[in-house]
Amino acid sequence: MPPASQAARRTAVDVSALLERGRTLATPVLRAAVDRLAPPMDTVAAYHFGWIDAQGRPADGDGGKAVRPALAVLSAEVTGAAPQTGVPGAVAVELVHNFSLLHDDLMDGDEQRRHRDTVWKVHGPAQAILVGDALFALANEVLLELGTVEAGRATRRLTRASRALIDGQAQDISYEHRDRVSVEECLEMEGNKTGALLACASSIGAVLGGADERTADALERYGHHLGLAFQAVDDLLGIWGDPESTGKQTWSDLRQRKKSLPVVAALAADGPAAARLGEILAADAKSSDFANFSEEEFAARAALIEEAGGRDWTAEEARRQHTIAIEALDLVDMPDRVREQFTALADFVVVRKR
Repeated sequence: MPPASQAARRTAVDVSALLERGRTLATPVLRAAVDRLAPPMDTVAAYHFGWIDAQGRPADGDGGKAVRPALAVLSAEVTGAAPQTGVPGAVAVELVHNFSLLHDDLMDGDEQRRHRDTVWKVHGPAQAILVGDALFALANEVLLELGTVEAGRATRRLTRASRALIDGQAQDISYEHRDRVSVEECLEMEGNKTGALLACASSIGAVLGGADERTADALERYGHHLGLAFQAVDDLLGIWGDPESTGKQTWSDLRQRKKSLPVVAALAADGPAAARLGEILAADAKSSDFANFSEEEFAARAALIEEAGGRDWTAEEARRQHTIAIEALDLVDMPDRVREQFTALADFVVVRKR
């Protein structure tokens, strides 16, 4: 974790205000983009974003953590541009992120997101697929209609990140059907699925503000490793998170047989707990009664993962990736205030509870 002097300095940064600024600047433009969709896709998307309830009434739903919009808006300030310069990038990244959520929820069979029924559960699988596709197309439209050289550069980075995100989702699904996945394979998958889009968010505002490729690449490095830290924490919450905070079921990732970092690290360890865990998970893969397992059975699997060291290893990996992300900022010339805000957002990612 950061030295005491740095930690003391970071306490002056109001992370909640940073997140709220990104959300406040991006939301009107995001809503305007969604309003372009043909009915009923506009209504379905509005439900997904939490702007209306299942009956179409106005709602004030949980729109997520807003880390990506905050990073996109902040990165514009690296170049000395106004934060508003990064708003089209923030909106584009949010559209791609939510495209992935709509499809992921359907593929994973998740019935809850942010304490509400998921889109496919309320509006059906077809609408979840169509609206996800529409958001993906809107993301590129929002950037390209700026008509600038910088917008073209930003779009290239976004499309590259989108392809990596999709690669990561394909890897994630394929790993569910394998008995063993290496730690290296898991990190590669998570770097694609989570790191790529956070990398893009961390640089896209700077690109729109005219940053050179070296600066944008360094900011992407920060975001990529921040994404790996973010996902490591997510993996911990996916097993041991409080459902009241996460909005998901207890032992969520174990129910889906996900080869997340704690599971993979535990299986790679030596010792009787790792061996026993391997035997149990291999049997689970062949079980016809897996969906009916009790809370106690999932709790027992979580206890074996912890005993084998998977929980501690993943927490340490989150801290390691956090350190690499912070070090990447040293390659970028930026105002001290902006640097401290990037650092505070990274700190937030590794201590969050949802």
